[in-house]
Parts: sequence; C-alpha cells; structure tokens
Amino acid sequence: METLITNGIKISVETFYQPNYSNPVEAKFIHAYRITIENMSEMTVQLMRRHWIITDSDGIVREVEGEGVIGRQPVLEPNESHQYVSWCNLHTGLGKMVGAYEMQNLHTGEAFHVDIPAFQLVAPFQLN
Repeated sequence: METLITNGIKISVETFYQPNYSNPVEAKFIHAYRITIENMSEMTVQLMRRHWIITDSDGIVREVEGEGVIGRQPVLEPNESHQYVSWCNLHTGLGKMVGAYEMQNLHTGEAFHVDIPAFQLVAPFQLN
C-alpha cells in the first residue's frame, strides 16, 4: 500500500491485478486500485477533480482528468473517509500511476491540490 498526506488529506492506494479481465497475448493488462481518502484536517472538503498520469513500461504516457471520482464529488467532514475502486488498462505488464485531486475547502471556498502517491501496476508472471 502506498500512502501520502498533503494539506491534511491522507491518500492510500492498494492495487490488484485482474487476470480474469486481462489478455497478455493481446497486450491487455487490467489492474484495479482501491483509493482511501481520509480527511485528517479541521476543514470540511469536497473532491472536485482528478488528474492521473499513467505510464506503461514501454514509455507510453497517458493523462486522464475530469470531475470527481467514479461519477461522484464526495464531501468529507473532519475525520471522515471515502473509499472507491477503479481500474486501469495497461499495454505492458508493468506500469505506474501518479496523480492529484483538486479539493475545495467548503468553509472558505478555496481550492487546493492533494497529491496521490505514485504506485506500481505489476502483472504477476509465472515461470514454467
């Protein structure tokens, strides 16, 4: 698990290779990841946007950004957490993701960034 705290917001990431949805012969490697967002600050915050940088081991880089996460813009009171699961398709057996959330302090209206820790996406290979 990878964890990082930025501006009082703790982000933890766990990854899971999905062999039933992957097809290495077709260069299709599916990974799920679980994100836990914990508000360790004194402010009420809302997750407004996400930005991901996804890198395959062959150097191909993709950027994904948009509103919220999985169709939601969760509000977190102090000491509350939000967890969600999403997925990523790689073209190689190894890759990595890193990103950031744009959050808003609902008391002041101020926007701020929260870093998502870099994490590896690894397809487990078995040797015969």
